[in-house]
Amino acid sequence: MEVGILVTCEDLYTDRQWKICHAFATFVARRTEAGKVQLNQVVPHTQMEQMEYSLAAERRRMRLIHAEIITDLLNSSTAQLGECQEYTGAVAAERTRVESVELVLPPHANHQVSTFGGQIMAWMENVATIAASRLCNAHPTLRTIDMFHFRGPSHIGDRLVLKAIVNNSFKHSMEVGVCAEAYQGREPLRHINSAFMTFEVLDSEGKTCTLPHIRPEPVDGKRRYQEAIARRKIRLDRKYIISCKQTEVPLSVPWDPSNQMYLSYNNVSALKLMDTRNNWVLTSEKNKVRLYTLEENHVLCFKVEMHVSVAAEQTFHLLSDLRRRKEGDPHYKECEVINQADEDDTLYRVATPSVGRGGKGQDFILLASRRRPCDASDPYLIALRSVSMPTHPPTDDYTRGEVLCAGFTIWDESDANVTKITYYNQATPGVLPYISTDIAGLSSSFYSVFSACSHFLEANKENLAAHCTVTE
Repeated sequence: MEVGILVTCEDLYTDRQWKICHAFATFVARRTEAGKVQLNQVVPHTQMEQMEYSLAAERRRMRLIHAEIITDLLNSSTAQLGECQEYTGAVAAERTRVESVELVLPPHANHQVSTFGGQIMAWMENVATIAASRLCNAHPTLRTIDMFHFRGPSHIGDRLVLKAIVNNSFKHSMEVGVCAEAYQGREPLRHINSAFMTFEVLDSEGKTCTLPHIRPEPVDGKRRYQEAIARRKIRLDRKYIISCKQTEVPLSVPWDPSNQMYLSYNNVSALKLMDTRNNWVLTSEKNKVRLYTLEENHVLCFKVEMHVSVAAEQTFHLLSDLRRRKEGDPHYKECEVINQADEDDTLYRVATPSVGRGGKGQDFILLASRRRPCDASDPYLIALRSVSMPTHPPTDDYTRGEVLCAGFTIWDESDANVTKITYYNQATPGVLPYISTDIAGLSSSFYSVFSACSHFLEANKENLAAHCTVTE
């Protein structure tokens, strides 16, 4: 199970509040004699709870593939991370090594005589802080904790051996690797925890100080040195993606394997957030195809709803392969797969025809993230957003367009053969020319497009080939 944690602080004299920390903790239930414990299902009641509920599945995906991303980065370390460099005056990593031993006493344990996780975290932070201070000769400030995994329990009477060393230092931050091992009596050490903590040093004005370089130790230091660079790259990619606002340009975030999971997460969460909005305005309706609009924060959004007599899973398979969209959508002139990132994330180049006579068409580099439902109350999702790739720069033949957030939610209605399809899009400059007359209520072309889409789904609902994935 995932538990969201938000820590805030308040000043009772000024009535000011501010956020201190935001984290997500994962718990598992202890096995019983009968085996694994089956947890009761959480039931979200509000739209916001439903969104957080489904986003928890996205965060789980990120955790599961985090190690793979690190491995991929290290395998291409020369190209993406660079070689280990030697700097004049660099501090030897061995000088920052710290080791301490703590005895687990009854106040340190819960009712199951297992050591409190928070107590272990506090002990680990202590040794990490000392290691960091040995590099900077100052009082470091903890900023982030990555990959804090409890690999096994410890109990009352255990001796905890805590080890820390600075893996790498950057201009204004350093990464400290921390390991916790436990033993009782003469038994061998048990690895129970590890984490990577990022520290900064602040001056009297609260600004970050420049840190000394680190010289990795000869035995295993180069591996930790390179891995620290990979984790930093992932952190910076994640920070950049999450911090990008809707009003910022360019909308297309650079894509590479290291930021794939965060781009995918951001892509899906943006669509889910749009799906939770409840202040849509019905603009027009024709033959049960409804067009809604919503203007929020100076951004025009629209959605189109319709029902089809095709099973939800089949609809999901047919719509998630963008190469087939031109069969039912005149806005798709060409579509090619650029990169199959993984089973559920694909990069496409889509070309669209010109809106006016004699003008150039547009092309888009899109990340398509498809997701199956978490449970019966969740829809199928196909989320789309623009990314940029050095291998596919803009060309003279097309104007490069951008999509901030678009995609489909596909709901399985009570009737197994009836599916509700909702298409969302944010009207960026690259998208607006194709739908401006529809938004103004001057045209019914949106109905023609979705009618053609409905015919395409109906014609292919028995086509077994549609169940094949893009990679097949």
